[in-house]
Amino acid sequence: MKERDVVLQIALLLKIAGVGLLVSVAYQILHKSGREEQATFISIAGVIIVMLLLVSEIDNLFSTIRSVFGF
Repeated sequence: MKERDVVLQIALLLKIAGVGLLVSVAYQILHKSGREEQATFISIAGVIIVMLLLVSEIDNLFSTIRSVFGF
């Protein structure tokens, strides 16, 4: 694995951790103030944001699997 790839992987991990931290804080604030519905929407939005961050990595995974098995 190249050094640049390692740096990109660490950056992706930190982005995911940042999104998780922000979502959890926003969820707790909304939940404690009695806005459970908005808190649920925040958590769903957080999951969607993380999945969008991972789309390129999932594409690389499928490309690697296709090349290994010769599809």
